[in-house]
Amino acid sequence: MATPSPAIPTPIHARFRELAAQTEGIDVEVYQRFGKDPLEPILGLGPDDSRVGFFGRDPGRDEVQHGEPFIGAGGQLVRRALYRALHAGKLLPDFAASREIGRDFYWANTVPYKPFGNKAWSTRIKQRFQPSVARLLIEQWRGDSLITLGREAFLWFGLLQSRETREKLDAFWLREDRFSEAISITLAAGDGVAREFRLYPLPHPSPLNASWYGRFPGLLDARLQQLNVAPGTLRR
Repeated sequence: MATPSPAIPTPIHARFRELAAQTEGIDVEVYQRFGKDPLEPILGLGPDDSRVGFFGRDPGRDEVQHGEPFIGAGGQLVRRALYRALHAGKLLPDFAASREIGRDFYWANTVPYKPFGNKAWSTRIKQRFQPSVARLLIEQWRGDSLITLGREAFLWFGLLQSRETREKLDAFWLREDRFSEAISITLAAGDGVAREFRLYPLPHPSPLNASWYGRFPGLLDARLQQLNVAPGTLRR
């Protein structure tokens, strides 16, 4: 049985809701369709001692419906790979199993709200939410290995950081081996709180990403092997 995810600290939760109330572009219609509160952040989090986490761009329609990140089409690719890694190559049997397999990992997005039209949030909006998301990663999770999904998620780690950090990330993303190598980055929350993370970038798992979609499962399998994701290895 997986360890229950910790609750979002009240001050951070309140700050997310405050920021959302000031943010245009949240797809309110989709939230209303599923009877969901558009001010409520969609955060998967995970056990604070989970060793590996996933960091993506933003939630989609399925994430709004279920109140859980990485549960839609792209997230199912990730969860199928996790199931293979933890169940000796077996196929993911059903949707319920896909939700359960994620309980041992940490999950977060650049902005925990669905944007209208599934368009990526602007840099300005990502910067608005950055201190709260960074504080969750730095203070509420003890792991340090993050698989980032797509360019937007990877380069988020340069937002509101030093010029040196931004240039380091930009240069790494241009490398041909970026989906097999890793990079260490110090993430700061903007108030002196900071911690180092190890980023393992992958392409975005979207069918629209024609150049990489077919290769994504194999790249993710390799990352999970690289991080020794297997039964009995999921906690720090």
